[in-house]
Amino acid sequence: MKLEPLMNYDALLKPPCMVGAGPYGTRAIVEVTGGSFAGPRLKGKLLTGGGDWLLIDGEGIGHLDVRATLETHDGALIYMQYFGRVEVTEAVNNALQGQGQTEFGESHFFTQPRFETGDARYQWLNRVVAVAQGRVRPNRVEYQVMQCVNA
Repeated sequence: MKLEPLMNYDALLKPPCMVGAGPYGTRAIVEVTGGSFAGPRLKGKLLTGGGDWLLIDGEGIGHLDVRATLETHDGALIYMQYFGRVEVTEAVNNALQGQGQTEFGESHFFTQPRFETGDARYQWLNRVVAVAQGRVRPNRVEYQVMQCVNA
């Protein structure tokens, strides 16, 4: 097995809605307002209504719980969900607040996207095993998504 590029995508974000400290950590909800994606076999836009139900634990690790709807350039709808972790460093926290940005590899920021679609043209996505690395930009997050393929 090896990793090959599946797509890059960016999600435009509203400022975090801070629910606050609770029994499992500090909860922040970050709404997706749009974005785009492109890769060798697919391209399109992120629809509104998705988001991240982020939970930051006592050690400063953010546990991502993200859901989004992708619309391809040719009209297919794809549900994407992923869990992951981001080390909420000062740079990440500042970037989430719209002040500064981070780079790929600057902090531990990895996810495992999963895709669902009923569109016959993109059925192959239902079987993809993927990993992604993220970075934070002002009012958005960007990911490089890789898929596992046979060597």
